[in-house]
Amino acid sequence: MRTAFTIAAKDLRQRVRDRSAFVIAFFVPFGLAAIFSLTLANVSGESKFTATYAVVDLDHGQVAQAFTDVLSKLDFVKLQQASTIAQASKLADDGKVDAAFVIPSGFSATAAAGQGGELRVITNPNSSIGSLVARSLAQSFASDIDAIQVSVATVLGQHSGPPDPALTQQLVMRARETPPTAALNPNTAESKLFSSTTFYAAGMAVFFVFFTVEFGVRSLLAEREGGTLARLLVAPMRPAWIIAGKSIASFVVGLVSMIALVLASALLLGADWGSPVGVGLLVVAGVLAAMGLTALVSSMAKTPGQAGSYASVAAVVGGMLGGTFFPVSQGPSLLANLSLITPQAWMMRGFQELAGGAGAAEILPSVAACLIFAALMGGIAVARAGRLVPR
Repeated sequence: MRTAFTIAAKDLRQRVRDRSAFVIAFFVPFGLAAIFSLTLANVSGESKFTATYAVVDLDHGQVAQAFTDVLSKLDFVKLQQASTIAQASKLADDGKVDAAFVIPSGFSATAAAGQGGELRVITNPNSSIGSLVARSLAQSFASDIDAIQVSVATVLGQHSGPPDPALTQQLVMRARETPPTAALNPNTAESKLFSSTTFYAAGMAVFFVFFTVEFGVRSLLAEREGGTLARLLVAPMRPAWIIAGKSIASFVVGLVSMIALVLASALLLGADWGSPVGVGLLVVAGVLAAMGLTALVSSMAKTPGQAGSYASVAAVVGGMLGGTFFPVSQGPSLLANLSLITPQAWMMRGFQELAGGAGAAEILPSVAACLIFAALMGGIAVARAGRLVPR
């Protein structure tokens, strides 16, 4: 084994001198994780969303005031009053507000009488998210009015004679003040999902480790092509030691790369990886699985260039299918089931469970799946390596 470690140390020195190794192993995945997490934070809802809305109240009734009160109580909304529709339209066109609400005259009276009403939304074409939220708020308020009208109509239907305006108004106010029978608890399954920062940090680490570890077989092919492998074979060493040395070097590079990404993303980006013991187990198993897959596809090549191409194709296809760029759960069930044939999917599943608070014992199925991939694919790769390193 001393010979194997000597070969591994030689390969590691060569890898350190190659500055492109640092780019692929750390800077590119970390940079992409930072870019994705920062640019998509608003989409995922982790960065605080704020919007400025204008309100044109031409009604000045109780229902109109209720809508304004609802908007003012939202912590992400900043209200700005506008006296006319033309002024509100100009504010939206100039980009000073994300959208404007127009409450027409007589809106409260028609709503209370159950005759409907029109709540208009003027959108800012350059604020798609703010405009979409404005439409949703208006629609939600309209739905609440519909529900109140149904409740009031049900109660009034039980009384004979013409409707009493005072009773109608009283019922409307009581219906508005009645708390909902069900509420959303945010501390549910959603809190156990990846944050965008953790998801992309884990995704980029998993995706690029399959590029990082493939240099072992490539270097074996390069040495055979350059003639240095023949000189190693005539030396007093077993061929298995050469393969072991290449494997050790690949494992060290992949392990250091993933550990560096975990630490950097946690310290600089705020990623929450969960249990350190579980992360360590999954990182080791994942690196071994990556070595097995890349060694298998690379062993089918005849030149270092072919080996790099084969390994890149396997890494990209496996990464896309395994959910390193987007959650496969958002796709059809067939895609989610098909992703389980890739080690990337099992690694992402394990990291997601850890980020959700799972302990090391709970992610053992993911660790075991990665180790099975490593054993099966690595075993086939070692057997095929015999044609490169004759025994």
